[in-house]
Amino acid sequence: MNLSRLAFIFSVLLSTVAVAEPMRLFVSPTGNDTWSGTLSEPSPTKTDGPLATVAAARDKLRALKQQGGLPEGAVVTIANGVYRIESPIVFTPEDSGALNAPIVYKNADGASPIISGGRAISGWRREGELWAADLPAAREGAWSFGSLWVNGERRQPARTPNAAHPWGDEPTDADTFNMASPFEETNPADGQKARSGTKFVYREGDLQAWPDLDGALVTIYHSWETSIMRVKNLDTANRVVEFTGGAAWAYGQWQPDQRYYIEGIRTALDQPGEWYLDRKAGKLYYWPMSGESPDTAEVVAPVAKQLLVLQGDASAGKFVEHLRFEGLRFEHTDYAIEPQGHSDPQAAHSVNAAVETAAARRCTFERCTVQHVANYGVWFRAGSQHNALRQCEVFDLGAGGVRIGETSDPATPDAAAGHNVVDNCFIQDGGRIFRGAVGVWIGRSSFNQVMHNEICDFRYTGVSVGWSWGYDPSSAHHNRIELNHIHHIGRGQLNDMGGIYTLGVSPGTALIGNVIHDVSSHPKLYGGWGLYTDEGSSHIQLRNNLVYKVRTGSFHQHYGQDNWVVNNILAYSETPQIVRSREEDHNSFIFERNIVLFDNGNLLGSTWKNGNWIIDHNLYWDTSGKALEFSGRTLEQWRAEGHDLHSLVADPKLANPAARDFHLAPDSPALSLGFQPFDYSKAGLYGEAEWKSKARK
Repeated sequence: MNLSRLAFIFSVLLSTVAVAEPMRLFVSPTGNDTWSGTLSEPSPTKTDGPLATVAAARDKLRALKQQGGLPEGAVVTIANGVYRIESPIVFTPEDSGALNAPIVYKNADGASPIISGGRAISGWRREGELWAADLPAAREGAWSFGSLWVNGERRQPARTPNAAHPWGDEPTDADTFNMASPFEETNPADGQKARSGTKFVYREGDLQAWPDLDGALVTIYHSWETSIMRVKNLDTANRVVEFTGGAAWAYGQWQPDQRYYIEGIRTALDQPGEWYLDRKAGKLYYWPMSGESPDTAEVVAPVAKQLLVLQGDASAGKFVEHLRFEGLRFEHTDYAIEPQGHSDPQAAHSVNAAVETAAARRCTFERCTVQHVANYGVWFRAGSQHNALRQCEVFDLGAGGVRIGETSDPATPDAAAGHNVVDNCFIQDGGRIFRGAVGVWIGRSSFNQVMHNEICDFRYTGVSVGWSWGYDPSSAHHNRIELNHIHHIGRGQLNDMGGIYTLGVSPGTALIGNVIHDVSSHPKLYGGWGLYTDEGSSHIQLRNNLVYKVRTGSFHQHYGQDNWVVNNILAYSETPQIVRSREEDHNSFIFERNIVLFDNGNLLGSTWKNGNWIIDHNLYWDTSGKALEFSGRTLEQWRAEGHDLHSLVADPKLANPAARDFHLAPDSPALSLGFQPFDYSKAGLYGEAEWKSKARK
């Protein structure tokens, strides 16, 4: 028998063998959790059909696994609709898939199913300019919330003073109150006076003994964070307000007339788009926007604190593995302010996330949306390794976008978070409640990749990497922040921020190919930088980045060692272009082959005295025509100290930088210095035109 005949017989035999397929279940608003879930639609007799909830599908697969089933994995297809929950859907190690048999929870073709932690509010009636709805659960103390969405848009809790642009644009002086002064207290231990962290003196007429002041929240701006405090006592005679807990800093630490505003008092409900919950009476009031109707408006308030949790146990070696979530929308969470108020020292780091993983391995979220939440969007917590967030939209966030790792060191390698990927995600509009939150935050975690994301409209930093101060052994290293488009950061509200911000010794960490622009700190303080190596940041590579239109410096190093800043285009900082804040007895950084373009005669900021830096082969160009100065020296004096010996002062011949076109002409003098052109248009989202257009819209 020849070989061709054998091949034919073998192919016939194979065709008679059934190909194993993953288990398939269906979830639908028309379903029933007592049904089998194996049908996508209810049967004609309504005795079988899809399941009604994702939790029921999880439980059914869990039972099948325990019976030895699912050798090929499973696919749970979720139909269009809103699936309301009041507590998170939790997956544990027993819900895991396997390497070649993952368990997938996905949208039906063309569907966009919503897992909502919110409750729709109806039964509105008009009371003058307002709508009112009865909420018995609020009166009974069973429901309280701090966020409200109308027709898919977040609405402002009743606030005084009103903000011209509460969520985004630069604030005005009328947007906030200002403290009259800090309050000084005597320390009983040593008799010394010091500024209080629980009290301050307010200006005449700003605060009053409103009857519902005990339910109000006072948001106070520090430099790079905010505190949200509850009022304990109001001394109207001496104009002293006292809070139930202390802030992370004493009031007046950064400025004697700190800014603040108040939410949640009835008299502040005075303009369209605001709402007020009267908890004692169990009534919700809303001042509608133009064109809204109580008969058609979709009003949602949150009930759940989280939506999805993957909960493993790294200490026991039990992990949630090989789960995939595709094409799902997660919406509506609440975050309750603690009785003592809320005050984090940085990055709103104590706030949890709507979607969290702990001790999860090789789990993926793809084409998902997390939006309309009061906390962070997604958090890969302790023990989470080799997970991915891909082509997801994380939007309208009370805190930040994505977190990786913890603020403390892992006890064991299994407890570390690392090797996670955030790729091609649109992360937008954070810090709605906790304004110090970050677009993407990496704590004490290593070997992560944050790449090709669009990150914008945060009130503090875009990407933060590392969580140690000074020169202690590295707690975060080999993180790669590459080809992200980071813009409209700060929004003039906070300070001491960066488009990308780093902390601590971090060998192997690289910031490459990012485009950063429109970083805007509050003008009364300092610190709206593009690339910001803070507090011991060391051994980091910053290469091929385009930074422009920032407030206080395209590159700033507070202090650190041997960072390599090479082949970047740094343009149009409003104040000095390059800032070095601390003299140290080692080399601060290597600054080579960069193009520095500006228009204000202000090149170097802060301290450039001891010469402990390496700077050469750069091109500087000031379009203002002013004589170039290097921290008080002429170019000749600067070179006499051994700096910029081969650098040029010349027009870099960029195509049209005023119109944000920074491409180099073929005869740019920067090329003779070894500058390597890079394609900055690759930064940001990639893929289908519709997906990429989201950011442009």
